[in-house]
Amino acid sequence: MVSFKNLFSGSKKVVGLDIGSNFLKLVEIEDTTQGYVLKNFAQVPLDRGIVEDGLVKNELALSDKIRELFKTSKSNIKSVVTALAGHSVIIKKANFAQMEDEELRELLTDEAENYMPFDDVSEINFDFHIIGENDLNPNQMDVIIVAAKKDIIESWTRVIEQAGRKVVVVDVDSFALEAAYGENYDYEGDEIVALVNIGASITNINIVRGGESVFTRNFPLGGNYITEAVQKKLNVSFEDAETIKKEGGSDETVTTEELLGYAEPIFSEIERSIDYFSSTFMDPFIKKVLISGGCTKLSGIIPAIGERIRCDAERFNPFKQISYNKKMFKDSYIADIGPVAVLGVGLALRRMDDK
Repeated sequence: MVSFKNLFSGSKKVVGLDIGSNFLKLVEIEDTTQGYVLKNFAQVPLDRGIVEDGLVKNELALSDKIRELFKTSKSNIKSVVTALAGHSVIIKKANFAQMEDEELRELLTDEAENYMPFDDVSEINFDFHIIGENDLNPNQMDVIIVAAKKDIIESWTRVIEQAGRKVVVVDVDSFALEAAYGENYDYEGDEIVALVNIGASITNINIVRGGESVFTRNFPLGGNYITEAVQKKLNVSFEDAETIKKEGGSDETVTTEELLGYAEPIFSEIERSIDYFSSTFMDPFIKKVLISGGCTKLSGIIPAIGERIRCDAERFNPFKQISYNKKMFKDSYIADIGPVAVLGVGLALRRMDDK
């Protein structure tokens, strides 16, 4: 896994904080002798404009909302794992001669401009994940490099700390998907699975082979694009359009077929990403795609995506192997929150001593 910041003091208990464009979500998972158990889940809505395309636009308003979220959840845990998203993160795959981690880190530090689109390495934080031996050349290894500007990372941590919490790990949303997948799904050998999270304004794609990421991509389209299309057609407020979308449309407003039509640009970008992966990978057969995000509740969207990429598609279940107290959480509630809890679950599974 990739992280930008690890602090090793204090309690090992953490909460996952998923900061989206429309909602804040908090997930707390307890590590017990019987396995992982969901202890807490809460979410609060965000006013539009506070967070846009993975960047904080109103720090004061976001800090207030984070305080509200912790009050709502009644969580007293101070240590937070959160994630960067969208265009705030550069993720690149590269090949290197076989070498040790520290040697690679020194190489990237000395020659950062050759691998990352930044002129001054002192302005960025970066990390990397060694995938393994290159399929074509056993003397080389495939590596995923992740980089973000320090000022962007600092804005996230500053907002959370202003809300009275401490950031212990800054992750990347695509890799949070991978963490949730690895804990909940069994996989055989090198089978390939595509993880697709359709958020409010950003869609994350992480293709994993044998549980390890081999391809990632983010693009700035999500559920809000569909909502805005409904808003334009019906001349209603964004909030009313969002309600209509969540209800699945009707013949009197917008039909399900129309909603799926509005999602066409999202489908096209997912298909384009999968096609690019397939054209550049030695063994590109994708066994299935797991889809998460609020848009999965839109009738017909999962089979529509499966048909577009010619692959079995199903809803990502972040509680497939993570249990929960049935006196505290009803099965229907868990089923309802599952699609929007995936990133938060992946973050909550992280620990402060993770690398």
